[in-house]
Amino acid sequence: MKAMILAAGLGTRMRPLTDHCPKPLLEAGGKPLIVHHLERLAHAGIRELVINVSYRAEQIVDALGDGSAFGVSIAWSHETTPLETGGGIRQALPLLGDEPFLLVNGDVWCDLDPATLPSSLGTDLARLVLVDNPDHHRDGDFLLDANGRVREGPGPRLTYAGIAQLDPALVADRDEGSFALAPLLRAAMADDRVTGHHHRGQWVDVGTPERLASLDRILRG
Repeated sequence: MKAMILAAGLGTRMRPLTDHCPKPLLEAGGKPLIVHHLERLAHAGIRELVINVSYRAEQIVDALGDGSAFGVSIAWSHETTPLETGGGIRQALPLLGDEPFLLVNGDVWCDLDPATLPSSLGTDLARLVLVDNPDHHRDGDFLLDANGRVREGPGPRLTYAGIAQLDPALVADRDEGSFALAPLLRAAMADDRVTGHHHRGQWVDVGTPERLASLDRILRG
């Protein structure tokens, strides 16, 4: 299975830290956020990666190169302007191929071992990794029912971790350009084609300078 890391965002919530440094290169625990992803993916045996870049793309490409220093192979998907999650995936499909792939938001940190996820989606279009709701998102995003299906609606919800396995068919019929992924996932949920994995380990949405500092303290012990 290949993986795609989303790294094209502007990082506006992280300013002023991102005024001169793209968010994926901000450090926690002595290394850039995106390097944590590269190392975890390589350890899980996922070595073919696609990374989309836009804001300060040259800094990210210069830092990671072809990925060989981290035990992976990186193909770069350059976006003149950020295409949102759906549009970024759609543009990268020629690099990703026709098989399901692992999608990872570049601005999260998680101790999930990707090798523990099932290797097949079957007839589903997506498998979402869900986590317990953090203090800054107490209402959560989606329901995970007793059969492991992800749904919308009232009830105890979990938070989408920014990690998923996706079938390229989820976005393949869309025209290229900027569009969000969430509406496509919700449509797939309505068709009962989204399954979930409840990860009970550590997870951080590195969305503010304060959360980055907190993660740094955790990783430094």
